[in-house]
Amino acid sequence: MSSGRRGGGKPSGGRPLSKRVKTARGRRSSSTRWLERQLNDPYVEGAKREGWRSRAAYKLIQLDDRYKFLKRNARVVDLGAAPGGWTQVAVARCPGGQVVAIDLNEIEPIAGAEILTGDATSPEGMQAIRDALGGPADVVLSDMAAPATGHRQTDHLRVMGLVESALAIAEDLLAPGGTFIAKVLQGGTEGELLNQIKRRFAKVSHAKPEASRKDSREIYLIAQGFRTD
Repeated sequence: MSSGRRGGGKPSGGRPLSKRVKTARGRRSSSTRWLERQLNDPYVEGAKREGWRSRAAYKLIQLDDRYKFLKRNARVVDLGAAPGGWTQVAVARCPGGQVVAIDLNEIEPIAGAEILTGDATSPEGMQAIRDALGGPADVVLSDMAAPATGHRQTDHLRVMGLVESALAIAEDLLAPGGTFIAKVLQGGTEGELLNQIKRRFAKVSHAKPEASRKDSREIYLIAQGFRTD
């Protein structure tokens, strides 16, 4: 697996020749386009070659290269962590730290991380995270996403609901000065939720890492300098 060191935000190796996929009987054209996109995505190929569990690992690498929130000895919580790409990056970039990953779905073990299966928003899930961390978190990560419905407003509301849940967990776990990273949709974090985040954090930014597909509406919230008062 790649070390995930800073400056490693792009997959190694040259770009392969473009691959075309024939439409097979019984396969919808949309499925063929998805498969073709996967085969021609350098981040998909790079993740396989470098040992990351998902192409999403590069998104976190690129965000950290820019905002530098993953540090030696840091305690990190990865919410909705399956299949574990972000967890791998956190382990690689926080030597000596403690990385706790939780998801409703089971995650294969990752060396250097504590893997939990359960609902992070439940009292039992929160207590399990606290027990595994052994102290306040320095970083809370959330790449959680609800299944897309195709209805723009519904999808937006679902994603923002996940951000609200992740923020509540971050406010409960973060140490002073800590960082909260969450996936949102273009249009950013809205209204009262954004105001709440700005009250609790010294600096709030939005960014779209290069590894995020151009046709995706996802962007990321980066909230740094958590205030406990």
